[in-house]
This record gives sequence, C-alpha cells and structure tokens, in this order.
Amino acid sequence: MVTIFKTLRDLLERWWADFNLQTRLMAIATLVVSVVMSGLTFWAVNTIQADARLNDTRFGRDLGLLLAANVTPMIAENNLTEVARFSHRFYSGTASVRYIIYADPEGKILFGIPFSDSEVKSSLSIQRRIQLPSNFADRPDDPMMRQHLTPNGVVTDVFVPLSDGGNYLGVLAIGTNPNPATISSSNLTRDVTTAVFVSIWVMVILGAVFNALTVTKPIKELVNGVENIAQGNFKQRVDSPLSGEFKGLMSGFNTMAEKLERYEEQNIEELTAEKAKLDTLVSTIADGAVLLDPEFHVVLANSTARRIFAWENQVLAGENALDCFPAVVKEAITKPLQKMASGDTTKSAEFQIVLKDPVKRTIRILLNSVLDTARENAKGIALTIQDITREAELNEAKSQFISNVSHELRTPLFNIKSFIETLYEYGDALEPEQQREFLETANRETDRLTRLVNDVLDLSRLESGKAYAFDAVDLHQAVDQTLRTYQLNAKDKGITLRQEIAPGLPTIWGNYDLLLQVLANLIGNALKFTHEGTVAIRAYCLDECDLDEQAQMVRVEIADTGLGIDVEDQVGVFERFFRAENRVHTLEGTGLGLSIVRNILEKHGTQASLVSEVGTGTTFWFDLKVFHPATVIGNMSLDELAPNHSTNGTTSEPAVSASHIASTN
Repeated sequence: MVTIFKTLRDLLERWWADFNLQTRLMAIATLVVSVVMSGLTFWAVNTIQADARLNDTRFGRDLGLLLAANVTPMIAENNLTEVARFSHRFYSGTASVRYIIYADPEGKILFGIPFSDSEVKSSLSIQRRIQLPSNFADRPDDPMMRQHLTPNGVVTDVFVPLSDGGNYLGVLAIGTNPNPATISSSNLTRDVTTAVFVSIWVMVILGAVFNALTVTKPIKELVNGVENIAQGNFKQRVDSPLSGEFKGLMSGFNTMAEKLERYEEQNIEELTAEKAKLDTLVSTIADGAVLLDPEFHVVLANSTARRIFAWENQVLAGENALDCFPAVVKEAITKPLQKMASGDTTKSAEFQIVLKDPVKRTIRILLNSVLDTARENAKGIALTIQDITREAELNEAKSQFISNVSHELRTPLFNIKSFIETLYEYGDALEPEQQREFLETANRETDRLTRLVNDVLDLSRLESGKAYAFDAVDLHQAVDQTLRTYQLNAKDKGITLRQEIAPGLPTIWGNYDLLLQVLANLIGNALKFTHEGTVAIRAYCLDECDLDEQAQMVRVEIADTGLGIDVEDQVGVFERFFRAENRVHTLEGTGLGLSIVRNILEKHGTQASLVSEVGTGTTFWFDLKVFHPATVIGNMSLDELAPNHSTNGTTSEPAVSASHIASTN
C-alpha cells in the first residue's frame, strides 16, 4: 500500500512539474473558485434545510395544539373511546402525522396510533413511559418539540401537555414528517452541487492532461529549440504531430533556423576576413595596444606593445598583465586598473612613465574602460601605449632653448640698462671720454641684442616649416657679395679673404637669400676665430659636371687658419647656443649661427661637415645639387632631390684642408 501511494505521489509530482507557471496558476484559481462556489452552495442548501426544519417544527406545534384542544375535553370526561375514534380520523386525514401517543400524568402510555395497546406493551422501540421535565405540566401553551432521525427519515416530535381547568390530565405526543417537497429540493440541490464540483475538476484534470499532451510538450520542444538557436546551433529543427496554429508555429521556426543556417554559411568567410583585417590593423598601428579582461588577464597585445615591453618571445594570452608589466609600470597602473575593473570609475586615466630597460624611453599609457552595450558594466580594460621619447626630448630641448634665450637676452639688456642708468645719473660728472665709452658699450650690447633677436627669429622661421622658393643660383655671385660684406672687417684684422671658384661652375638649385646667410655665418665665424692668416671660400664640382646628369653635386668649402675646434666640441657645434668661446673664453657670440646653417642646409637636402685641428684651423663644407632645366621648379626644398650627407666621416674630405692653406701662406 505504501509503495502504491509513493508511486502515485511521484506520478502526480512529475505530472504537476510538466505544467508551466501559468497553467499552475489557472489550476489553483479553478480550485479556489470551485471550492468557494461549492461552499456557498452547501451553505445555501443548509440554510434552506434549516428553514424547512423550522417550518416543520412550527407545523408540528400547531398540529399538536390543535389535536390537544380537541381531545382534552374527551380525556377530562374519560371518554377514551371517543378519543381513539377522533384520533384515528385525525391520523387518517393528515398525511404528515407519523404517530399519535397519549400518556397519563405519570407518563404511562395509554393509547398510540399506529401502535395498538398490545404493540405498545411489547414494543422495544418505544418506552412504555414518557419521561418529561418536572415543569412540563406548567406550560400548556408551550409544547416541547424535538427532531430525531429514524430509519424512515427525520421525525418532528411534539409533546403537548393536556390540561383542563388547571388539572394536568397527561401528555399528547404527536410525530410529524418533514415537508417532502423541501427535502426533495434540498437533496436535488446537494446532488447538483456535488455533480458540478466533480464535473469541474474532471474537466480541469482532462484539460490539464490535454494541455500536457498537446500544448506543453510542443512548447517545451520549441523552447529547447530557441535555446539551441541562441547558443549558435542553427541546425536545430522541431517536429510537431499537431495541426493548426502549432503546426504553423513549428514550421515558421524551422524556416527561421534554415535561413539563419544559410546566413551563417554565407557570412562566415566575411566575418573571418573582417576579423583578419581588424587583427592586422591592431598589430600594425604605431601605438601599442593591450586588451585585458576584468580579472586583468591579457586578451590581446599587438606587436608594438610587445616591442615596447620586450614581450616578443612570450605567450601572453591568459596571463595576468600585472605579472608581465615592468615594475615601474605595474606600480603606476595597479590602483587605477582595480578601480576600473570594480566599476568604481569609468573615466580614462593617463600616465607618463620612463622606462630604462632595455633602452631608456618615455611612454604614455592611456587606460580606458570597455563597457557593455548599456554602458553600465565594465567588460574589460584597454591600454594604449605611446612612445613619446622624441616628444619628451623635444620638450626638454624647447625648455632648454627658452632658458638659453632668456639668459642670452638678460645679459645685454642688463649691460645696456646699467650703462644708461649710469649716464642718466652721473652724466655731468663723467668725463667726455667716459661718456663716449659708456655709449659705445651700450651700442655694442644693442647690436649684440639685435643679432641675437634676428638669429632667434631666423631659426624660428626655419624650424616652423615655412616653404621657400628654389631656383637656379649663381654661387659666384653669392660668394662675391659675401666677401664684399666682410672685406673691411678682414682688412682691419689683417686677414686675407680669398675665393677659389672653379671655372665654368654650373648654377645650383637652391634659395639665394638662404645660401647667402649660410656663407655669411660661416665666413663671419671664420673671421671671428682667426687672428691672422687666410680665410678661403672655394666651390667646385665633385665630379666632372655634366648638365645631362642630374646627380651632379657642387661642393662649397670655407676654410680658415684660426684657433680650431677641439674634437670633443665638434659634435655639438651645430646645436643651439653652443659656443666654442665658452671653453676658450675669447670672443662673444649668440651660439645660433651654426644651428641656422644646419637648418638652411637641411632645407636644401644636405648637411654641413667639418674638419678641424686646434691651432691650425677649421674647414666647413657642404654639397649642393646642380640645377638642371628638367628639374621641377616650385616652392619646395631639395629634401627629396639631393642626397643626404652626414658628419660621421662617410663623406669625402675637402679638396684643400685648413692645414694646406696655412702651409701655402
């Protein structure tokens, strides 16, 4: 029995588990409604039955009082024969009377209908005496009533005291049947209610079974199919033995799955190609890129990032990035990474870090959160790494340049202000020679300041990327103009200026004014550092000049027999504000002349080189491209037309060195 009960329970549990939430709610709602309605119906039936019982008791009371009123005089006269005759007529004429019994004051039964005296005496079902309350005789108008159930139905018992003139004569007991129409109606109502309740639950159970077989199972198969489609299994198909709407729904699902499968097959190659393009783009961008998941595991690192952090031979996928970054990087970005991963912040962060291993470089790291489509939760962190070593160097050079300019401007301004203030305050007290000396000094400092400002402006224009017009330039004319400018200065110092221009020298491709400034700066420096001897300028073709050959070059040399430049100073002579007199402590200068020369020659696609020996002299030289009619003319430099020349000793030495000039004079 226990096993059967357990089996039924398991069956019901599985059956109930097959229903979805909506079906369960509908079943519970049906149960509640049916129970409530059945309860209301039974309450109504019980109310009707209670009213019927009340009516039955009232009817029995009235009937008992009526009979008692008629038989009391007869019993008072002791005319029992007439009592029996009248009782028989009353019993026969009233269908609702079940029995009539008369008893004396002590409760002894005298007569009963339908029972005879002998039946009463021998009956086991009716007591021979009627036990009534002691005060029963005092209530002649208030009979005692009760109802009891017999094998033939409910009987209403009415006990009426018989009293005549205040004398208690006995008791009349009369039994009445209930109203048969009311009983039939209530029974019918009860039976109908029970039938309706049972029918509702039979329909619910049958509906649930039908739903499980025809609705729930196909829907479950459809749900499983949708889940498989969502997971990417586009080969999923569902079958339904039903017809109608479910058949159409299953057919539509299968059609959708077939289209998705075809779409996947048609686009898989395109997706693969796009992914390859994206991987190629990420791997070839100039900046480093590293993608991390929320647990800081490396998802992607392009070649630039691998090169910056020396990860070329490492397998990074799945590794904790904090264990792979250099210590200085890890220390800087650990806390921001943790905040982004926990969702405390979605703001980007930027760090500038100096790496010293394997080579010193400055990098900028940008951190950005990778958010989901709702832009609420962090799905990862993207790191962009930029090598800003050159930018940092340029910023440092800019700061140094500003510092140097400020220093160079401060000195002449201070000297000018000092001498002018002295002349203003003590002018009348100074001798004329002292006044003249102060004015000459102020004038020299003003010239020095003017030269410095002009040099700074020239260098700024050259480095600003301004376009200059290039055309055919006659070097012989430029050399003559330069030498005429410095002729008097050389004569005052007793220095010979000499030019050696090769006969038939072709015109070169360049900017006349810029080349004139180059020659002026180089010859000016040569005169400044030469106390006696010669300053020579020469120009010649490196090879035999042929206008049909566009690769021909003209070399220009400026040689002097001056102080010379130490080997350790030769590397930095073209830098801004570098001055050899900073070491020899002789003449003054701005330290920008050779820097301007370098920038001008770079615009001509060439570089200046030098050879020098302390105490013997210095020779600067550079090469210029020969002008050819076929050369494209425009506002451009020769960066792409002339070969670059370096100062690392790979270029050929000048035809005549400074030592040769010194030996020939």
